Amino acid sequence: MSLPASCRGAFHFTGTMRGLCADMAARLPALRHVQMDRVAVGYCQARRNVSHGMQASLTPLRFAEGATIEVRRRRRYACPRLFRPDGDEYLYLLNFYLPRFQNQPFEEKLTTVAHELWHIGPNFDGDLRRHEGRCYAHGSSQAAFDAHAAELVRHWLDLNPPPARYAFLRANFKQLCRQHGSVVGERYTVPKLVPVEVA
Repeated sequence: MSLPASCRGAFHFTGTMRGLCADMAARLPALRHVQMDRVAVGYCQARRNVSHGMQASLTPLRFAEGATIEVRRRRRYACPRLFRPDGDEYLYLLNFYLPRFQNQPFEEKLTTVAHELWHIGPNFDGDLRRHEGRCYAHGSSQAAFDAHAAELVRHWLDLNPPPARYAFLRANFKQLCRQHGSVVGERYTVPKLVPVEVA
């Protein structure tokens, strides 16, 4: 599975997923703030080939309100930096866990994509969308958050996006490999916070 991202003839998962995300962002007013050219899209290899577990993750590359420095337990930390090939910075990292993600039902895969995109803050400043309550990431009910993501998917499908945008999600991982020979894509290590020494 983990072949060079430029392998000819292979199915480029992250490039195709980027196109799907960009289409959702362009068609849905609720996601219009998402700029996919500033979102790194990668895949991680799931450690265990089981159906349960993490399907995808969105890592913000800024703190609250887009800050680059935050104090935690009296220590200063800087946000990690991730750059595009042209030198501009990414503000978010969106990873999908393969083969686990690809082996989920079609509707669940689309809902997962919308779920992660909905996490992106409305100001697109590198921070997450923040909800009231103890769990600012999902709000008072993750079930309600997931239901909203599912509603976004239904709205998007009602807008008749090209079937080619999401056809790859109808296959499981083995089927995708059989259809294309191999599956490749970009890989990014989830960056860690960097301690900052006080001058």
